[in-house]
Amino acid sequence: MEELVIMWDWLGFAVRWLHVITAIAWIGSSFYFVALDLGLRKVPHLPVGAHGEEWQVHGGGFYHIQKYLVAPENMPDHLIWFKWESYATWLSGAGLLMIVYWAGGELYLIDSSKADLALWQGILISGASLSIGWLVYDALCKSPLGEKPTFLMVLLFVLLVIMGWGYNQIFTGRAVMLHLGAFTATIMTANVFFIIMPNQRIVVKDLQEGRTPDAKYGKIAKLRSTHNNYLTLPVVFLMLSNHYPLAFATEYNWLIAALVFLMGVTIRHYFNSNHAGTSNPTWTWPVTAILFIGIMILSQAPLQQDTVEESEARELTKSEQVFASNQHFEEVMNVVPGRCAMCHAREPYYDGIRRAPKNVLLETPADVAKYAKEIYLQAGATHAMPPANVTFMENEERALIRRWYGSASKDLPFALAAN
Repeated sequence: MEELVIMWDWLGFAVRWLHVITAIAWIGSSFYFVALDLGLRKVPHLPVGAHGEEWQVHGGGFYHIQKYLVAPENMPDHLIWFKWESYATWLSGAGLLMIVYWAGGELYLIDSSKADLALWQGILISGASLSIGWLVYDALCKSPLGEKPTFLMVLLFVLLVIMGWGYNQIFTGRAVMLHLGAFTATIMTANVFFIIMPNQRIVVKDLQEGRTPDAKYGKIAKLRSTHNNYLTLPVVFLMLSNHYPLAFATEYNWLIAALVFLMGVTIRHYFNSNHAGTSNPTWTWPVTAILFIGIMILSQAPLQQDTVEESEARELTKSEQVFASNQHFEEVMNVVPGRCAMCHAREPYYDGIRRAPKNVLLETPADVAKYAKEIYLQAGATHAMPPANVTFMENEERALIRRWYGSASKDLPFALAAN
């Protein structure tokens, strides 16, 4: 089973890497085209139907770019479609969600102190919420509110805040932020798949069949593309937040996420205005700074974690029971808290550490059984922890952790062995 754990962890790494690669491609092309669109200049003698043009220099060459607001008179022979960056980002993200938060749901998804749910119920809520969120958003865009883009953005913000609060009633703090990011990313990719690309195909078909394309399809696609532009930076923050307990583990994590969405608006507004050459809104700098200070203040709220007494009293999950009842567990309890709990404690006492890294606690038997796989990977299979071996963990102690995990994991059902 140890080999399965190693393979599963590498699978998660590979999918995460793919997700980062595709996200870079999608965000890069998205930001580029928004900047290009805003920087277009109307000059004399543009081709019929052209909205503007721009000259750019890069990589030792000059590029002459023209944009048609609807479509050119004739269908070009060579046409590049920008869609797979978005699809691949969402698909790899969905795969990562399943690997980490569904397969590892006992540890990362459901917070039993918030809601008494079975794992399958948490997974159902996780998946369904992404689809329902898109349906609500799409209905708002297709309503008369679609003609009021600013008001529509405010409603979208309210929807995101409500979803963040709702997630926080059920999920762990880390899953709250991740799911809010996935919720937003689903809206963005669905915009591409269900709205932007079909509208572009209608325009292309009209050109191929000699009809004049309707400008409304470009207008609709532009609205959704603008939403995607303003949502991108908050999604990146939310995806990175699971590394920082100050972001995800406080009781106000959903409010922190709300302020992050506002920061995304102020940051993108500054760059969009500059690219358009219309203004230099430096007021966005202090506003962004104030929002970030607000986030820092909210992060000082008590972390969402149980007490030592609550940890010792809680009922162990099936997989935790297997690790806690193993013959080597008592020996492991003589090693792990002593070597790790100076940092991974509810009140850390190692100099410079105020909050347990990633909010991982290793003080009680329930704590150690809960994080058995992480202990094995970080301190048994590798020497990642303790960092720089500051607590002088011996090789024999690492070997003990490997024996404990190896013998206990043999008694785990296959479905739980990697998690």
